[in-house]
Amino acid sequence: MTAPDPVRAAKALRGAAAAILVLEGIAVLFVPRAVAPTDEGLSGSWLTALLVLAVALILAGGLQRRSWGLMAGTVLQVPLLLTGVLTTAMFFAGGVFLLIWLYLLQVRKELLGSPFGDPVAPGDDGEDPSPT
Repeated sequence: MTAPDPVRAAKALRGAAAAILVLEGIAVLFVPRAVAPTDEGLSGSWLTALLVLAVALILAGGLQRRSWGLMAGTVLQVPLLLTGVLTTAMFFAGGVFLLIWLYLLQVRKELLGSPFGDPVAPGDDGEDPSPT
């Protein structure tokens, strides 16, 4: 099944991807608060890594208009899941976000024919529509 208007569907899916990435960035910002009161505490390097990841996720949400934005968001799913090393709750939260991301890629594949490719407008296959 493909979308009747692939360009419009791609815009909607980019918006959904951006929203997911921003929510992931916000979720990562809660990790330091959960880890700080533990016996091990939170080192400066872990705090820096978490803040960099949160900023990268939020910026990737803003970059979804770029052709490589979806790939950047996909790559950032790995470090998001690895935040579970600090607190096991993030294995669960990161896993849920990863499942949502994979579902979004599957819907994009069904509607546009490719999870990462650019949409092609109907009738814009490079051929001249008028017979000669």
